[in-house]
Amino acid sequence: MSGARSKLALFLCGCYVVALGAHTGKESVAEHHEAEYYVAAVYEHPSILSPNPLALISRQEALELMNRNLDIYEQQVMTAAQKGVQIIVFPEDGIHGFNFTRTSIYPFLDFMPSPQVVGWNPCLEPRRFNDTEVLQRLSCMAIEGDMFLVANLGTKQPCHSSDPGCPNDGRYQFNTNVVFSNKGTLVDRYRKHNLYFEAAFDVPLNVDHITFDTPFAGRFGIFTCFDILFFDPAIRLLRDYKVKHVVYPTAWMNQLPLLAAIEIQKAFAVAFGINVLAANVHHPVLGMTGSGIHTPLESFWYHDMENPEGHLIIARVAKNPVGLIGAQNATGETDPSHSKFLKILSGDPYCEKDAQEVHCDEATKWNMNAPPTFHSEMMYDNFTLVPVWGKEGYLHVCSNGLCCYLLYERPTLSEELYALGVFDGLHTVHGTYYIQVCALVRCGGLGFDTCGQEITEATGIFEFHLWGNFSTSYIFPLFLTSGMTLEVPDQLGWEKDHYFLRKSGLSSGLVTAALYGRLYERD
Repeated sequence: MSGARSKLALFLCGCYVVALGAHTGKESVAEHHEAEYYVAAVYEHPSILSPNPLALISRQEALELMNRNLDIYEQQVMTAAQKGVQIIVFPEDGIHGFNFTRTSIYPFLDFMPSPQVVGWNPCLEPRRFNDTEVLQRLSCMAIEGDMFLVANLGTKQPCHSSDPGCPNDGRYQFNTNVVFSNKGTLVDRYRKHNLYFEAAFDVPLNVDHITFDTPFAGRFGIFTCFDILFFDPAIRLLRDYKVKHVVYPTAWMNQLPLLAAIEIQKAFAVAFGINVLAANVHHPVLGMTGSGIHTPLESFWYHDMENPEGHLIIARVAKNPVGLIGAQNATGETDPSHSKFLKILSGDPYCEKDAQEVHCDEATKWNMNAPPTFHSEMMYDNFTLVPVWGKEGYLHVCSNGLCCYLLYERPTLSEELYALGVFDGLHTVHGTYYIQVCALVRCGGLGFDTCGQEITEATGIFEFHLWGNFSTSYIFPLFLTSGMTLEVPDQLGWEKDHYFLRKSGLSSGLVTAALYGRLYERD
């Protein structure tokens, strides 16, 4: 069992103790607070894939494959029901798979009426529309498990030639999330807006900003996979609709050091102070794993590149998530390292008083023997970096308009190379979007050219402040330690037009600590 999985097991055991009302000596407290929580589940699914997704097959053959995946879904729903789960989330592409053409996916598509126009319970009204077998099974699962159910499937919608956006084959095909109530009613659907090389699907003419209300936790928002990196619908949904909970089906290929699945899921929860229920598919050979139930302050996650089995995560989640403590302006704190950080920001000399005299260090003293600047590719972007040497230091590195700073101490030195990197520009590989990034990373080896490689293990322990003069307020704190373990910053916030992340007391070696800024208006 990996470190991440060990921690997951500990989290879940604790979760079950509370949820099932085991005798802990605090029954009255647990009962008093029970109404403040709900029980959620996400399932990381090792989907059964078509042996040849390019082949043209019949609807019946497509249903046979999809029903094998739906059989597994049904098993997970019944397991979750025994644990009192109130909402379950399944991953993107989990029912039909991926790598289809527009034509070859057609037999796998269900007809999808608009829930805003048509009130419908597919389980109780199975003959109302043709080609809705998958929706019917999902609806019945929701009833059987007595829980809200979120799943992803391919859907089709006929269109007329008078519609200027209508494809030549006379239909729209969408990558679609569906939400069913515990009574089996189709509550709503979301059609993916930011497709990731998905030739089989269309982008809807208008962005769906979908929320749905639940009796147990209020309002949820929903979007899919690649959407998490863009303003629409993800950011607008949170900004304009005030959701506190997001359900997030995904089929995410991990890319370290900055965009592993659990890494960006957690960063999104911390950045916005919300709960994220994220379900990924499980295909380690394709680099696809990483699911979790993330709150701003803790996570129940699964990341396993070796085990071929799926995994059901169940956790008790606060209805009103509490944001990261200390995320606000931090001026006036007395912690020595934070005082030094504030002095550096203000440009004043830093002074310490001992029993006999006062010692002052100019901030510039740290930079008298500045390390060399170098360039290395990280996530297909050309980062500018400086090595992080010695047991303590103050470093900075700049690119375009962004300057990144690091104030650090290390209890012991490890035989590893770390570097502080900066990138301020348009990312153009596997998507086009503008980013500003300050990143402290463990390099793959001792050579500068290894900085930016995909690393999962590390021994270097740091106490540090990482900050930059970002020109966006949309900044996601990415934080991974050895064994794909998630960490929560001690503090985040703005100080004198700089955004900072502060951490001490790492549980294991640092792999990545980064501030990942998105400038949506420059995309």
